Amino acid sequence: MSDFKLKAGALALSAALLTPVAAHAAVEGPSGMDFYDIPSINTPQNGDLIWYRDANVNLGDNAPLSKAFNVMYRSTDSLGAENAVTGTVLISSKEWTGAGERPTLSYAVGTHGLDQSCAPSMQLQAGTDYEIRNIRAALEKGYAVLVTDYQGYTTGATPTYLAGESQAHAALDIFRAASQIPRAGIDAEAPAAVWGFSQGGQTAAWVGQIADDYAPELDLVGVASGGTPADFPVVADYLNGSTGASFLLGGIIGLAEQYPDDIPVDQLASANGKAAIADYKNKCTFEFLFDYMNESLSSYTVGNKDLDELLMVPSIGQRINEQNLGGEGADVPVLLYHGTADEFIPIEQSVELKKDYCRRFDKVTYDVYPSEHIVTLFQAAPTVLTWLDERFAGENPRNSCYSFAADPVSNANPGGGDFIVTLDEWNLDAEILLNTLNQTVELPEDTSITADANITDESLMGDLYVPDFETELNILVNLDVALSVEPVGQIEATNSLSRDGILAINGSTQANVLINAAGFGWLKLPFNCKTIEPANFNLAWEGPIAEFGAGGIVFEGETEFSELECGWMTALFNSLVAGPGQEYSFRLVPPAPERL
Repeated sequence: MSDFKLKAGALALSAALLTPVAAHAAVEGPSGMDFYDIPSINTPQNGDLIWYRDANVNLGDNAPLSKAFNVMYRSTDSLGAENAVTGTVLISSKEWTGAGERPTLSYAVGTHGLDQSCAPSMQLQAGTDYEIRNIRAALEKGYAVLVTDYQGYTTGATPTYLAGESQAHAALDIFRAASQIPRAGIDAEAPAAVWGFSQGGQTAAWVGQIADDYAPELDLVGVASGGTPADFPVVADYLNGSTGASFLLGGIIGLAEQYPDDIPVDQLASANGKAAIADYKNKCTFEFLFDYMNESLSSYTVGNKDLDELLMVPSIGQRINEQNLGGEGADVPVLLYHGTADEFIPIEQSVELKKDYCRRFDKVTYDVYPSEHIVTLFQAAPTVLTWLDERFAGENPRNSCYSFAADPVSNANPGGGDFIVTLDEWNLDAEILLNTLNQTVELPEDTSITADANITDESLMGDLYVPDFETELNILVNLDVALSVEPVGQIEATNSLSRDGILAINGSTQANVLINAAGFGWLKLPFNCKTIEPANFNLAWEGPIAEFGAGGIVFEGETEFSELECGWMTALFNSLVAGPGQEYSFRLVPPAPERL
């Protein structure tokens, strides 16, 4: 920022503080990157708005957005020191139809990376934030949505990544800051909630534990916390030398930033470690995820000290354990949810968090997804938003503390090797438009795919299952037809995940079509027709990784049915069924969750 702009901002803030009435007067901030340069923090209260500006955000076509603002506001870190935090305030264009004022949701993002360009506010502007789909879904509900960047995305700073209290303070203080923006129309007394997954799940759970003390004036009605790292030593051990090893390195960097005296990373890091830290700080999630996969912490430390040795250092062990959740009760209803196949954060320690809250008679709803980490992030959105709607409506939540269901256990792929996402009997919502008959055949609900998507070697191999089924076809007259789709060989495809979080799939599968019988009701004549050559179905798709869990991956195209062998009915069935131009649509849908 220029000296003139910095002085002008500081003078404006000082003038605003001359009288108590003007203590929270909003100041419009500068354009461009100057917005992220911190002026003198002369505001007296946590959540006070330092400055704001209109923001241009890219949430995709037809986003339900009427106004957007960038904000910088005062908050406090985990040690109680004042800091300045940036974020984004989004006002839905959807009319709020529920009771009372439009509710406000603080959406706590997951891991984004430590470089300033990774800040959610910058990625929302560029349209590259991988959590846009969830944010849009919240706006569709008519909520005002607040997205904190957390501490450390201001110019020249390093994020205090995974410092739980700092993150929770930032997620709470943005409620206060947003209510001070002129023209935003956010009521400071409106019902409020916090939703986050992974790092954001940690943030949301911390909010639930400290909100009554830190922001007692807030009408917080619930927190939704998914994929939550609740027991840091357990999660760290799970990550070390495994698929998600990069998150452990990032956590050490972030916590050392918050606690430099207790986690002296400059003394602990070897030359290789210092180089890795410098490199890591310049990357966002889908860059460092692959660059540091399967690395052990010992490869970065002086004397090759591993995680266990580091945790035995009293100051390090203390600060790591301070991030654990469950030592205090939750002040509001909590939704916890987790995937059994989570390859980054084990589900068992999430279940223990539920039990910790239940022992304190907290209201806990617990949902289990049969999915891995990234899939669960997006698959859970509709269920989470329904739960939030119920909280805003003042309904009592279902309390999983009284459930007799068995504890879920992990079925994640083992770490330390390739990054493999398993699709275990995922539903295939499929239909085929028969060109000659101009009729659509819907495949049965139990149609499924089981496959392994190897993100490391960019392959996808699997099997298609289609149970026999009946449908009605107009073959001269309306007939009840017994059909089979018989897969030939395996699904074979390539997949790639770009460093911008864009997933691409390209492959194919083949299947024969069989007309087993036709007639009326129970009276059917057997025909045993079968295509001479299998039909080929191309499987090509490209889009944001969010669509993988949200059921948004759809394979569409045209194929050709070869001639059929049907005995004396061959000529008729070939004239009606065989030929090119058969259109198909296959949509991948993750298996449904279970509420304990």
